Amino acid sequence: MLHVVVLFLNGGCASTALLPMEIFRNAGVLWNLLSGRPPEPRFRVTTASLGGGPAVTDQLVSLLPSCAIESVEQPDIVFVPAGGLPLDTMMQKGYSIDAVIERNAGIIPWLTTWADAGTKVAGVCSGVALLAEAGLLDGKRATTHWGLAEIYRRRFPDVDWQPDYLITDEGDVACSGGINSAADLSLYLVERFAGRDVALECAKALLIEMPRTWQVAFADVMLRRDHNDECIQRAQDWVHRHFQRPIGVDAIAARVGMSPRNFVRRFKDATGHTPLSYIHTIRVTMAKRLLEGGQQTIQEVSQAVGYEDVIFFRDLFKRHTGVCPTEYRTRFGTSPITNAVNRRGSRIEVPARPSW
Repeated sequence: MLHVVVLFLNGGCASTALLPMEIFRNAGVLWNLLSGRPPEPRFRVTTASLGGGPAVTDQLVSLLPSCAIESVEQPDIVFVPAGGLPLDTMMQKGYSIDAVIERNAGIIPWLTTWADAGTKVAGVCSGVALLAEAGLLDGKRATTHWGLAEIYRRRFPDVDWQPDYLITDEGDVACSGGINSAADLSLYLVERFAGRDVALECAKALLIEMPRTWQVAFADVMLRRDHNDECIQRAQDWVHRHFQRPIGVDAIAARVGMSPRNFVRRFKDATGHTPLSYIHTIRVTMAKRLLEGGQQTIQEVSQAVGYEDVIFFRDLFKRHTGVCPTEYRTRFGTSPITNAVNRRGSRIEVPARPSW
């Protein structure tokens, strides 16, 4: 039986520790019990914190671990949850990667020790920062929450950050994106170490989906406007107001009194995007909003954001999000349950279990 250590972090996100713990504990167990077979547990789960005391999460919930990290027997997998700062601190002062690392600094040499001993280390969302600080990601592909990607690129330039991926696995270390990806990463590790059948049965028993691959569909690209180039800021303001119109780079350059060549260079330096890429990104972001909340056809959405050619729009949307507009609406638009509530009131019948 494989030994998994799930860390409890001060300031951590409780669900990204507790849900993995339940997934690992139930692998080979719950489905077997539900189907009348003897349980065959695949993982022994230990919870641990720095010093062994209760860890106070970002929602001020105390989690009492099994033991201190210092007394842990050699694990096969170490699972690092998200978080590291209380939510109220982040609301007041913003996200600080250095504060996250400082608050959990004692974890880092412990991670390094077990990684050197052959333990697989897995991190979720902002917990990936501890893996990066330990040097476990240097020269390797890694992912994190898409909203933190630029911060992490600047802080850890030796890591090949791939925020489009929900999960990355470099053999000895694995990472996943946002908070809910803790379930994806846990099931991925169950599949990797116990086989696909066990992972699929575990997912069915817990009524959760098998791991996804991409998080790009969830992401709204952070378009930089915090630079000091006033001409480019004026150009950005104009584009944001008029993105639905036919827009030419030469025309935007003329509006801010620059040559097209100089404008393209300065725009890229200031924003990290070419002007055309910037325009496409705004349009795709607005298209996502329309698909999430409206009932327009794909043709109408395409025209509303500035594309007369719906085929071009579909291809562009898929390049940006990883899914076609119709699939995006299915996944992120108003749900069938919500529609039913709106039509018939609050009393509706929901299937007790999904069909596989």
